[in-house]
Amino acid sequence: MRFFTQIAAFAAAAATLANANSVTFINQDDTTRQVIFTPSSGYPAIDTITIQGNQQSKIDIPISWVGNAYAVREGAAQVPGMLAEFTFQGWNDFTYFDVSAIVNPTDTDGIKQIFPASQLESTVKSLVSGCIVFPCATAYYAPADIQTVTTKETDLVVTLGNSANVASREVQEGALVPRHYVLGKLS
Repeated sequence: MRFFTQIAAFAAAAATLANANSVTFINQDDTTRQVIFTPSSGYPAIDTITIQGNQQSKIDIPISWVGNAYAVREGAAQVPGMLAEFTFQGWNDFTYFDVSAIVNPTDTDGIKQIFPASQLESTVKSLVSGCIVFPCATAYYAPADIQTVTTKETDLVVTLGNSANVASREVQEGALVPRHYVLGKLS
């Protein structure tokens, strides 16, 4: 009986590892940032993490977790800016993610992009939300925007700050941002 108990425990642990979620935060400049997580109601809290400049940190995310994260400079007030929004193991076991500019579209220093970890080395990413330079057409600016991205992958990458090889531009109040909507019938 003890042998079967050990086998069952091992199988459960292996299943948990196979379904584990993670997010790797990559800080693209020399600014130390804190990443603050906000779970949706009823989901477990995730501790705030600090990422040194030009470093990265990979964190485990609970199974079926729903919530968001935002980044601030170390020592700054914890005021939400661009949001990295996640749903792991959502409908049909998909991972849903987007970068939302709804709360503070003028934040050009925190969250930049989200994409599956398998696309980290790709120069062109097919599944990406957010911008290298804000504003752009692949961020979520209004509640009716169709910008949420889905994948079966459970390991994501979130970029923070400004890459040294990218020029930035200021967001002007009332500026229009081009939108690319996905039209069609759900089956």
